[in-house]
Amino acid sequence: MYNRGSFTVVGAGPGDAELITLKAIKALKKATVVLYDALVNKELLAYANEAELIFVGKRKGCYAYQQEQINELIVSSVKTNGHVVRLKGGDPFIFGRGAEEIDYAQRYGITTAMVPGISSSMAVPAYQGIPLTKRGISESFWVITGTTKNHELSSDIKLAAKSTATIVILMGMGKLNEIVSIFMAEKKSKVPVGIIQNGTTTHEKNGYGTIDSIESVVKQKELSSPAIIVIGEVVKNRSKLNLISEQVEKVELNAVIR
Repeated sequence: MYNRGSFTVVGAGPGDAELITLKAIKALKKATVVLYDALVNKELLAYANEAELIFVGKRKGCYAYQQEQINELIVSSVKTNGHVVRLKGGDPFIFGRGAEEIDYAQRYGITTAMVPGISSSMAVPAYQGIPLTKRGISESFWVITGTTKNHELSSDIKLAAKSTATIVILMGMGKLNEIVSIFMAEKKSKVPVGIIQNGTTTHEKNGYGTIDSIESVVKQKELSSPAIIVIGEVVKNRSKLNLISEQVEKVELNAVIR
């Protein structure tokens, strides 16, 4: 599958280096070039010990490469070096432009493959004990981008705000005031909200409140991008995973000692 003259889009997961699939590791080990993004945990690059590593990350207002340049780099790298891996945070098919890059490579007759990743939209809330669905509380969930291609707030948020579903907003911190206004207009001022910055990493920060208080929480906690916004009753019903985590660690430690 990972031959010379091929291009593989690989999901790196939400941040924790252990939240990557075995298939993703296999692809990295076979790579001759790895183009990696800003949100990728750098520890994962160790799996590509024989590859040329090229940072092509994009953050708000800061671009190492424009998307058009990345597309051209993919094609030129495949033709020159062989198996190119595009390592992208989370799952590349969820607001990751992975499909666009595959489409571009295929125009040049390049063999393409996709390795899904664990999406931050589900993993980050889970690490905080927030189930996106829970019987009797939430029957569905929305995953919405906070910023569209035109740098505007997605109109889907207005539709989601009318539902009882859990709402997960990615790339929405810059539009938090607009998001709050939409929910306030729906008379949902007391709906619980959780914001998790740098989820699943050692730099994780979080803040909890309600629609009418979350902006004050963000200011107090000094929360900023990259962060995920979770809105819904499930936020109030989150599990206390820290106790479970400690118990697991004790069991593992005892097993090692024995």
